[in-house]
Amino acid sequence: MQKPLAYRMRPTNIDEIVGQQHLVGPHKIIRRMVEAKMLSSMILYGPPGIGKTSIASAIAGSTKYAFRKLNAATDSKKDLQIVAEEAKMSGTVVLLLDEIHRLDKTKQDFLLPLLESGSIILIGATTENPYINISPAIRSRVQIFELYPLTSDDLKKAVKRALEDNKDGLGKYDVKLDENALNLLVNSTNGDLRSMLNGLELSVLSTKSNENGQIHIDLQSIEESIQRKAISADKNGDSHYDVISAFQKSIRGSDPNAALLYLARLLEAGELTSAIRRLLVCAYEDVGLANPQACARAVQAAQVAQMVGLPEARIPLADAVIDLCLCPKSNSGMVAIDDALADVRDGKASSIPDDLKDAHYSGAKKLGHGLEYKYPHDYPNSWVEQQYLPNNLVNKKYYQPKNTGKYEQALNLRMKQIQEWKKNSKRG
Repeated sequence: MQKPLAYRMRPTNIDEIVGQQHLVGPHKIIRRMVEAKMLSSMILYGPPGIGKTSIASAIAGSTKYAFRKLNAATDSKKDLQIVAEEAKMSGTVVLLLDEIHRLDKTKQDFLLPLLESGSIILIGATTENPYINISPAIRSRVQIFELYPLTSDDLKKAVKRALEDNKDGLGKYDVKLDENALNLLVNSTNGDLRSMLNGLELSVLSTKSNENGQIHIDLQSIEESIQRKAISADKNGDSHYDVISAFQKSIRGSDPNAALLYLARLLEAGELTSAIRRLLVCAYEDVGLANPQACARAVQAAQVAQMVGLPEARIPLADAVIDLCLCPKSNSGMVAIDDALADVRDGKASSIPDDLKDAHYSGAKKLGHGLEYKYPHDYPNSWVEQQYLPNNLVNKKYYQPKNTGKYEQALNLRMKQIQEWKKNSKRG
């Protein structure tokens, strides 16, 4: 029985690894280790399907060491002993130990001296944070490398390689893959290369060729193979952006039910990154100073969602969406910076008052820079009247507070207080 496409397409050398260029790219640490033939034991951690096993097998292939794979949870100490015996015979064995965070003390005690002697080069793989879930004894003997989710470009390269490879891939088939089908395949597997390639193979093998012998893979074929519906139903993909737009407008309009529906559409299509990005934009563009704590909570939810991935990521994101929907809204910060940017781009902000210019260098006094600057902390309330804006913009007001939310109301009160101090200073 033929092995799955994802298994067949595993890289045999370090140049074939998809993504993870921060580790295997030119002059990066794992590539340097391989090229120098100075391998050390390591732990690779990150989401499933992004290349932990691939890097291990590529390292072994690039160095010509024997490569063995065990699972810390299901394989026994006896299995480790067999690998150790092989290492004695051949000199060095690269051992990929999957789920290394589940290594029990008996296996750990057997493994430690083998790591010390270098007869086994351990590559531990885990989806768990090794700094929390792996024993200090193991951690002290290995290098720890974090793997990142694969980008759309990384995944598209992997699809292209699989379709062109005649030996292990699908190159013996004449496959035409529609662009919208490729986009759904890439974006719906949450960066899981293994799942994507196996979905591609299922689609190719289950589709009949036409009279010209070509296998045409369209959007419907990919939807059925990966059991995901495309967000976009039109050829140009405009509906994808419509969903993103509706998502933000529903949050801005304080409708949690609609916002949750559009979030669900994004997540069901595997668009976790798009959902997170738009959520953070909403937080600071539409809630902003009306409730800065809600913005901070949205950032926290986004970080958790990225750490746990789908399907669990839906939970913190749903909480954040409801929170942002029901917050008071203010776009005063965005309006203020856009107004300031407009003046800068129109060339109205080229000058700076001399008192505000840097005076920490020889010759500044001769230029009159910083001579009459007043240090606010030397005055009551840490405030003193002096000009900060350029002469041509001296009365310009970029920030116009809104009366929405206690925080911005407090900012408004502070501004009024400062304005009152200005009036008093002029009277005095």
